[in-house]
Amino acid sequence: MKPKKIIRRTVGQFPVIVQEDELGGYWVNCPTLEGCYSQGETIEQALHNIREAIILCLQDLPERGRRSHEHQGVSLHLVKV
Repeated sequence: MKPKKIIRRTVGQFPVIVQEDELGGYWVNCPTLEGCYSQGETIEQALHNIREAIILCLQDLPERGRRSHEHQGVSLHLVKV
């Protein structure tokens, strides 16, 4: 029996915010998906974990009767002071 081939497809890009935790590690959230957040010991791990969280949130949207806030035009800006 052949092992099943997993096919992954990109569904879009989502903005995320990464914040260093005072106690170590990093928190990350996706502002366009309500309640979509994760954490990791490193930034790379936190980004990997939020990717998985985004996938789970997208799968859960139809069941909860909600949509992504993507249409609201969330953007990230850096302000120099």
